[in-house]
Amino acid sequence: MSISQKFYIICLILTNLHFNLFGKEKYPLRYNLKSPNEIITLPKVLHEVSGLTVIDNQNLACIQDENGIIFTYNLQLKKITNEAWFAEDGDYEGIALVGNTMYVLRSDGILFEVENYSSPQRKTKQYSTHILAVNNEGLYYDKENNRLLIASKSNERKGAQYKDMRAVWSFDLKTKKVEPKPAFTLNAVKINSFVANEPTTLNAFSKTQKSKIKFRPSAIAIHPFSKKVFILSALDFSLFIFDNNGNLEHVEHLEPSLFQQAEGIAFLNDGTLYISNEGQDKHPTLLKFNYLQ
Repeated sequence: MSISQKFYIICLILTNLHFNLFGKEKYPLRYNLKSPNEIITLPKVLHEVSGLTVIDNQNLACIQDENGIIFTYNLQLKKITNEAWFAEDGDYEGIALVGNTMYVLRSDGILFEVENYSSPQRKTKQYSTHILAVNNEGLYYDKENNRLLIASKSNERKGAQYKDMRAVWSFDLKTKKVEPKPAFTLNAVKINSFVANEPTTLNAFSKTQKSKIKFRPSAIAIHPFSKKVFILSALDFSLFIFDNNGNLEHVEHLEPSLFQQAEGIAFLNDGTLYISNEGQDKHPTLLKFNYLQ
């Protein structure tokens, strides 16, 4: 083997090593969101499916924003296998599983704790979060920090100075209280600036977006590998990826024909991504995306 051939091989190895070490951080989205690996049509009762969480590799739990019912959906059988009533009808938006306890978020910030959710002997408690935002939709169990993350869809609080501010709050599972300050605050103005300075992202948005990004979080989850924070904004047909300090790293445009109203997001342990969509004038759907190595 010549010296030039050896040099070429070494360069190729170093290039691949660089991509493996840094590529996933530079390009945090490891999914082809334009081409789902599977499109599942959900039953009519989930027409307004609004929250999603993983039970195990075969089952997801979800809610819809009218009834106080936890639905267990089996991914292999493609059907609902259990319905657990936990409260009267209301505007339920987020759901998260902690052990054998299910937490459900109502849009006004009330949290429902449903112990032994799948048992006839389940017990329900309510917690007032005292979050000042009037509309809250995202809920996720952050296991590493023993907390629930609550993403507010509306402004952090009242006042002109908060017009562009959205907060992600931390509900401590030990004290059962929301921390006084947000886990992080997200600025819609900065998000628009980020998009304006990313040519490929801007071009994707300019085809469908006639106004600025509003950034109204509808769902939140943390990626099992990268630990990045994924936030959906159904209103903007967008997926946003942040680091765990709330710094924006990537924005992905979602095709309206696929994501008519993206309200739920969840990851399996192997990185498989599921996004649920309310029906609107179509059928409600569950989209599966395999993790790209």
